[in-house]
Amino acid sequence: MALIGHARVSSVGQTLAVQLDKLGQCDKVFQKKQSGATGTRPHWQACLEYVRAGDTLVVTRLDRLARSTLHLCQIAAELERKQVDLQVLDQNINTSDATGRLLFNMLGAITQFETEIRAERQREGIRKAKECGVQFGKKKKLSPEQIAELQRKRAEGVLVKTLMKEYDVSKSSVYRS
Repeated sequence: MALIGHARVSSVGQTLAVQLDKLGQCDKVFQKKQSGATGTRPHWQACLEYVRAGDTLVVTRLDRLARSTLHLCQIAAELERKQVDLQVLDQNINTSDATGRLLFNMLGAITQFETEIRAERQREGIRKAKECGVQFGKKKKLSPEQIAELQRKRAEGVLVKTLMKEYDVSKSSVYRS
């Protein structure tokens, strides 16, 4: 019956120090700096393979464990299948009893709701910014006049390689123009 910690941050600028400090009582800690969005989480798979019946998986927060409510439920089902309890320190959840399992499921749904609300706000902000004329993405390297000139030269048979050098753009930019 071991305590197995799992710590993850999703960007290079973040640090694992706070999570590792909170997981100090664990017998073993799996840690990784990686986005959950990549789809592959080898450290997580290693952690799942490591835990045994009677162990408790310890994380600091639910969002360090799963990307969505569905993913959280899949993880919970896998841990239950392996007879491994889950302890979430910051939300004071322990799935070793009925109350902890209820709280786990409720907070998972709330976390997913918050994520969706945040995404809706972001989309609304982007829409409003676009309405106000804000341009997103990389600034265009060539002016409309330069693009017209490039197209004319290309129609006249000037080599793409020559146009790339002349306008300091990539091959795909020449073809897109």
